Amino acid sequence: MEDLKRAIRDVRNFPKPGIIFRDVTPVLLDPELFGQAVKQMADPYRGARITRVVAIESRGFLFGAPIALDLGAGLVPIRKPGKLPAATERVEYELEYGTDALEMHHDAVQPGDRVLIVDDVLATGGTANAAAQLVGATGGAVVGFSFLIELDFLKGRQRLQGRRIEALLHYA
Repeated sequence: MEDLKRAIRDVRNFPKPGIIFRDVTPVLLDPELFGQAVKQMADPYRGARITRVVAIESRGFLFGAPIALDLGAGLVPIRKPGKLPAATERVEYELEYGTDALEMHHDAVQPGDRVLIVDDVLATGGTANAAAQLVGATGGAVVGFSFLIELDFLKGRQRLQGRRIEALLHYA
C-alpha cells in the first residue's frame, strides 16, 4: 500500500490555486502498481455477485474497466451530458457553485442488477451520489463504491447515505 501511495503525485495549485491535485498517472504507468490497485479495489466485492460496474467519467473508466473484467461484470460508463449515443437517463446535482449533470444509457442497468460504482477519487461525494441516483432510477441496486483515493477532509462519505464505501488510500 505504501508503494501505491508514494506513486501518487501531488500537483499543487491545480486545477486552481489552493488545490492539491492527487495525480494517479504514475500508478497507471507502472503495470505492477496498476494491477495491484485494480485487484485491491475489486477484492472487497468478490462474492458480492456484482453484475455491473458503473465507472464515472473519466478517470473512473481507467479503474472500472479492469475491475469489471476481474469481477466478471458488465461495464457501464457514466458520462457528462451529450457524450452517449443512445437514449439516456440523466441526473442533475449540486456543486459548490452551480449544478452539473451525469448521464447513463437508460438500458445499461436493469432491475435486479447488482452494481459497484467505481471512481479514482472520493472528494465531496456529489458525483458518486449522482451516479447512485442514476443506478436507482433504472432499478439497479448499489452494492457499494470503490475508490483508489478518499479525501477524508472533504467528508464525501456523508453524502453517500451510509452505503458501503471502500477506498485504498486516505488523505486527511
